[in-house]
Amino acid sequence: MTLQELRYLVALAETGHFGQAAEACFVSQSTLSTGLKKLEDYLGTTLFDRSLKRITPTPIGREIVESARLILQEAERIRDLARYAKDPMDRTVHLGIIPTLGPYYLPHALMQVRKAHPKLRLLLREVTTPHLLTQLHEGKLDAGLLALPINDPSLEVVPLFVEPFLAAVPADHPLARAKSVKIDDLAQAGLLLLEEGHCLRDQALDACRLEGLKSEEIRATSLETLRQMVAMGLGVTLIPTLAGAGTGPGSRQVVLKPIAKPGASRTVGLVWRRRSPLAYTMERLAETLASRLPPDTLPVK
Repeated sequence: MTLQELRYLVALAETGHFGQAAEACFVSQSTLSTGLKKLEDYLGTTLFDRSLKRITPTPIGREIVESARLILQEAERIRDLARYAKDPMDRTVHLGIIPTLGPYYLPHALMQVRKAHPKLRLLLREVTTPHLLTQLHEGKLDAGLLALPINDPSLEVVPLFVEPFLAAVPADHPLARAKSVKIDDLAQAGLLLLEEGHCLRDQALDACRLEGLKSEEIRATSLETLRQMVAMGLGVTLIPTLAGAGTGPGSRQVVLKPIAKPGASRTVGLVWRRRSPLAYTMERLAETLASRLPPDTLPVK
């Protein structure tokens, strides 16, 4: 049993197609098929059901695939430990970031990282929280920037900053003339939220203590759609502070107001696997980001 055969195994499980798996492993399809047959012969069991249109792991195959992923991650960890022993900040980091944060925080974060760690290369992927965590566990991402809390003992979690929410109301709405907006006023004015499944929806409801709120039937798929809906007078919404600086069609028809105390906010943090070979790199990166806060955000107490 070799690491290469385990790579074939994981690739076929992920693609469900011999040709695509071979392409992902940079080998011919016959080489991949031969390697998997040798692995099945060595283990004495069938790992894939080849009778289906999409090649699918057998029940025991699924368990072995998960173990193979762990073995490959550890092998990569050993290689990375040796490769970056001299300078842990001279490396490439695959970083995931949630969509409600990425466009608004990344310009600031990238500038600060480039100043502090010029040799550090960040390969960025915008992805929702559930997919980010899945890809982190699968080793497809090295770290993630997302909203906390994240309750997973296998992950290291470092809070970076607190981002207040702002009330976004139509320019001709009575709330637009107030110095600040109360949570109850937002609920009564017709609170618009992102559709089910978006982490920002849950964050907003939790932060505002509105768990039982029945929001408008019209729901958006992105922050910018929410902003446009407010501009059209369909209701009001909550916008994270960093996203409040965004401009675009309808921005003049939307007024952003602070939320009256007790306010609402979310905490943004950096997460990575506890056993990651990049642990020291991630710690340094977290220190850099936490010490250089983006505008209008607050330090973590």
